[in-house]
Amino acid sequence: MTSSDHDLENKIRELLDARSRDATICPSDVARAMSDDNWRDLMEPVRRAARRMVDAGEVEITQKGSVVDPSTAKGPIRIRWAATPPVRG
Repeated sequence: MTSSDHDLENKIRELLDARSRDATICPSDVARAMSDDNWRDLMEPVRRAARRMVDAGEVEITQKGSVVDPSTAKGPIRIRWAATPPVRG
């Protein structure tokens, strides 16, 4: 994992930590927080970071309020903490 991948995952955590436990964020929220100028270029890297975090059991990906498989999700997605988050430390 590159430094920028790690930065994206940390930004997802930071944005989720700033919201209520059951709140969601959009990949564009993360991309805009990382770069004002070329945030659109970060959309796919953010989605990949979220998929890695799903695989680790840290977050879930939702569409229209339902949890979906990030590898098959098409269109707009939301990111939220997993129902039972792993212990971070």
